[in-house]
Amino acid sequence: MRVLVLALAVALAAPEFAIGKTYVYKYEATVLGGLPEEGLARAGVKVRSKVLIHAATTDTFMLKLVDPEIFEYSGIWPKDAFIPATKLTSALAAQLLTPIKFEYANGVVGKLFAPAGISTTVLNVYRGILNIFQLNIKKTKNVYELQEPGTQGVCKTHYVISEDVKADRILLSKTKDLNNCQERIMKDIGLAYTERCVECEAVTAAFNYIMKPTATGALILEATATELIQFSLFNILNGAAQMEAKQILTFLEIEKAPVVPITAEYLYRGSLQYEFGSELLQTPIQLLRISNAEAQIVEILNHLVTFNVAKVHEDAPLKFIELIQLLRVARFETIEALWIQFKAKPDYRHWILNAVPAIGTHVALKFIKEKFLVGELTIPEAAEALLASVHMVTADLEAIKLASHKNPVLREIVLLGYGTLVAKYCAENPTCPAELVRPIHELAANAFAKGRIEELSVTFKVLGNAGHPASLKPIMKFLPGFGSAAANLPLRVHIDGVLALRNIAKREPKMIQEIAIQLFMDKALHPELRMVAAIVLFETKPPMGLVTTLADALLKETNLQVASLVYSYMKAMTRNTAPDLAPVAAACNVAVKILSPKFDRLNYRFSRALYLDAYHNPWMMGAAATAFYVNDAATVLPRAIVAKARTYLAGAYADVLEVGVRTEGLQEALLKVPQSDNADRLTKMKQVIKALSDWRAHPSSQPLASVFVKFFGQEIAFANIDKAIVDQIIELATGPALHAYGRKALDAVLSGVALHFAKPMLVAEVRRIIPTAIGLPMELSFYTAAVAAASVEFQATVTPPLPANFHGAQLLKSDINIRAAIAPSVSMHTYAVMGVNTALIQAALLSRARVHTIVPAKMEARIDMVKGNFKLQVLPVQGIDKIASAIVETFAVARNVEDLTAAKITPMIPAQAQSASSEILSDLPRKIVNKLKLPKAFEKKMCAVIETFGVKACTEIESRNAAFIRDCPLYAMIGKHAILVEVSPAAGPVIEKIEIEVHVGDKAAEKIIKVINLSEEEEILEDKNVLMKLKKILVPGLKNRTASSSSSSSSRSSSSSSSRSTSVSSKSSSSSSSRRQSKMSSSRSSSSTIYSLRYLVGGGGGSKLSLTSISILHFQAKYLANTVTPAVTVLIRAVRADHKVQGYQIAAYFDKATARLQVIFANLAENDHFRICADGVMLSYHKLMAKIAWGIECKQYQTEITAETGLVGKKPSFRLKLTWDKLPRSMQRYAKELSEYISRIAREYGLSLAKVKNVRNQLKLTVAVASETSLNVELKTPKVWLYCLL
Repeated sequence: MRVLVLALAVALAAPEFAIGKTYVYKYEATVLGGLPEEGLARAGVKVRSKVLIHAATTDTFMLKLVDPEIFEYSGIWPKDAFIPATKLTSALAAQLLTPIKFEYANGVVGKLFAPAGISTTVLNVYRGILNIFQLNIKKTKNVYELQEPGTQGVCKTHYVISEDVKADRILLSKTKDLNNCQERIMKDIGLAYTERCVECEAVTAAFNYIMKPTATGALILEATATELIQFSLFNILNGAAQMEAKQILTFLEIEKAPVVPITAEYLYRGSLQYEFGSELLQTPIQLLRISNAEAQIVEILNHLVTFNVAKVHEDAPLKFIELIQLLRVARFETIEALWIQFKAKPDYRHWILNAVPAIGTHVALKFIKEKFLVGELTIPEAAEALLASVHMVTADLEAIKLASHKNPVLREIVLLGYGTLVAKYCAENPTCPAELVRPIHELAANAFAKGRIEELSVTFKVLGNAGHPASLKPIMKFLPGFGSAAANLPLRVHIDGVLALRNIAKREPKMIQEIAIQLFMDKALHPELRMVAAIVLFETKPPMGLVTTLADALLKETNLQVASLVYSYMKAMTRNTAPDLAPVAAACNVAVKILSPKFDRLNYRFSRALYLDAYHNPWMMGAAATAFYVNDAATVLPRAIVAKARTYLAGAYADVLEVGVRTEGLQEALLKVPQSDNADRLTKMKQVIKALSDWRAHPSSQPLASVFVKFFGQEIAFANIDKAIVDQIIELATGPALHAYGRKALDAVLSGVALHFAKPMLVAEVRRIIPTAIGLPMELSFYTAAVAAASVEFQATVTPPLPANFHGAQLLKSDINIRAAIAPSVSMHTYAVMGVNTALIQAALLSRARVHTIVPAKMEARIDMVKGNFKLQVLPVQGIDKIASAIVETFAVARNVEDLTAAKITPMIPAQAQSASSEILSDLPRKIVNKLKLPKAFEKKMCAVIETFGVKACTEIESRNAAFIRDCPLYAMIGKHAILVEVSPAAGPVIEKIEIEVHVGDKAAEKIIKVINLSEEEEILEDKNVLMKLKKILVPGLKNRTASSSSSSSSRSSSSSSSRSTSVSSKSSSSSSSRRQSKMSSSRSSSSTIYSLRYLVGGGGGSKLSLTSISILHFQAKYLANTVTPAVTVLIRAVRADHKVQGYQIAAYFDKATARLQVIFANLAENDHFRICADGVMLSYHKLMAKIAWGIECKQYQTEITAETGLVGKKPSFRLKLTWDKLPRSMQRYAKELSEYISRIAREYGLSLAKVKNVRNQLKLTVAVASETSLNVELKTPKVWLYCLL
């Protein structure tokens, strides 16, 4: 056994090449991407050649390719074949045939040398070949691991060596775990604000060698390498797209002819590790042949300006991305020349300023800075461009240096941007130096020394954006309990300092936890500061022990505001479903069990934290929302409110938006208002106004309020509403400038305005570039670009014409006619790419989503304020039927820059579903085939016709996907999906236009088209029904007393009601000629009854009187049209060519005598009796009632709503009651779902809930004051009783 081991050890020698000899190999490398199943489309590249390796000296070797060929692939795998890229091979022949030098010793590849004429892309292909020869063989071990350098970085490699004694061969295999690397070669763009998704990507590589032992080492006879990269937006276990790279190297012969280097200087070109080249500037969604960048930019600008005027062009987003790519390639001098050429042309200037920030390099910052300093950019233009550039630029030291410029006008934007760039730079370079944030530390120290509190607060925000651990000590100097300087600073500065720790916590969570817990435990500090410290603590994702410590401290907490916020956050966190917060949720679950007996009944008047999320684990997608409101026992107004939204995509998360508002100054100003319970509302308002005036007069007043906005965890804007801003607003509102601006705008409108607006945006650019084993880069990328455009034409005329020095009130006495046409449109493209992307060749899977919408409108309006007449005419728009379309396609594309016309695009799922499905099924296991059905494209067309307005809307849906192979989200997305929305005139009479008329006042009655009232027989029957209902309600009222009224008042009320009933009865039996007068008398009589009940209800009257008051509506005419004229008439009608009436009528009536409002909605069609009747009556100053009925003549369904105020004991209260007789089934279903939802939410938040049998067909909500800062809320439904204290 020992002899065998020794023999194998002797054989284990690194590959060696004899000096002076040339070793000839056949080489073939393939990279192919697609879904793992056969029968679907794939895209790829193949390189085939002979490889000559010549040993010039003991450690210097030459490598040369002979007869190299490049192939492209875009087709159905494995049926279709690779296609030779002849033109590309010819164009690269000079580079491919040039030999390179490399160092090689003991199986390890060292330095590379090549002439300057060999591009980085071609040199990386050479690196892919040399990577096969990289073998770290240990002579004394057969199985071992090490971190081995290679093309893709220094990664964990596992070796297994064995020997085939009979064949005299050494078998070696090595596998690379590319997810476990000391140094991984990879480039991320646009991912600085997100966390990496481990479950979405898997990369492995395996190498197998057959070697022949030689006297001095070993000869590689055959080597194969297979690399597999899997990626999915979802968990890869649920299906993933893949890129597979294969290499085959086969020994052919040994030649004596040497490989001679060319007559050029061989420069040092790095090591075996992949180097990034032009692919960083090359977008993977299109391949451009750039010959003259400046001319091509001008051509695209002309296209964008010309074809995005009336409406946005469908391909405008793609053209905008093309413009960005060309600007990235162009030199800075070229961009300046273009600016000089087009800066005086507003349309061209607009497109350039929107594209420059997307260049994504320090060139963008340099351009914006220089143009602003020389006055060629306005402040709004510079601010917008600067904000966009900071978030799009790839952070490097040059960009950070440019952002450090101190400009007094845009100082705050520049400073915040500087912090953001430092954060992005440190995300890619974890060892970023502390010198980057030292200038901000100096600014903070200088601001404190000079007593500039606001400037110190700004520096904290900048340090918060940067998130550098070196800022921890400078910040702590200004925090109470850590530095003596804190004693002289206001609370808001302390809070800004604590909030600045949040981004630092992403890199040093334990250090921030120690600081936050100390601040929280110090009960001498302001409660708001302690609450902010608790918020920061939870963002560090504290462990179980720390959460338990926090819970123990809460048990001894005396400030209920602090206790409520922390406890409510813990309780909300127990319902978390997102994976990143799962440990925190588990810890909070334990803490809540400890704390719930003491704090579970704290109501909403205390500080509160809210957290809601929804996360779908198989899709690895979700969203979460967090809100904090920090309250104070002194006032009802919260001191601060912060809300944050987080999204989860592909397992990674990002805090997309955060908004915070602090009202500390406003709260303190309101606290100075004298407290008086007897003061009326007007007096209290005067006191508040006086308090705000005193605040303005105080020279050292702090801001009334402040607001900040964060985008992806970076603060991009903030504002302090202080005395200076308030004074500016007042001056602007009362000064002459506002009137002059208004006159100028009105003159422009009267003379006619035509505006064209276009706004392009590169919404998202997310890229990850990974080198493959063969030396070509594989890219995962996501792009979204959108262009919004609008064309507006507007003109107005005023009769009589306005004088030169007119007053705004004169418009109220004028007849105004307005004509307008507007055509807003949006085009958006989204691309997801996985594949090879270089400036020479692209071969990738590409999923493209295109959305295009246009909603044109043409209208004319007339406003006559004197006559109370408003008329709007919607005119037909010709030539546009398709208003919205969305198409999602996935295909395999292969193209090269030398022959772009020969680009091949293959749909992922073949167009012929039947044949393609047969091919796919034939490659699947028989058990699966038996379960699958042949797929058919889903096609559906749905149309809806609005006959009243002559409009027909159709939606067409088409979908074909790969879900029949594997039922998972990724396969369901891949394929082709399309939706189209069209609007066209409906069949039937021609509709010339749609008119909307509103008439107010005395003239409203003249515009009534369809008169709605009761016939005589209906009136008599209605009166009899009223008497019967009234008798049933009032007679028991004579025999019973209410709980809150005396017997005398009850008797007077009953007798008065009885007498009025007699009056109504007598009048109802009079002749029909006097019926109208009788009903008006009845209304006046009933009005007196209402007032007699009103006092009792306001004073806490009983239920019988309440029922009587609700029935008052039955006294009155069903339709007020019989007694009063309409106050408002609204006509919505379609003007037909045959002049037939068609449309809707809305009439509103108001009877002052009974304080009753009635609104009737009716169809103008002669035989259509469907109506909606809404009645409202003010029964007293304490009670309102409404009745809504609908259906045929408003008789099918009805509901009643009563709202009243009163007393519960001696406390003010409010009650809302909803009753109904009959409801449509759909409304019953929605009501049931709403009831179940309320019950579920009540259980989640621990509210009192019980299942009981209450009054059928009735909902009752009662809100009563429990104390100065709390409310009792009770809700009764037919089956549920709910109670809570707020």
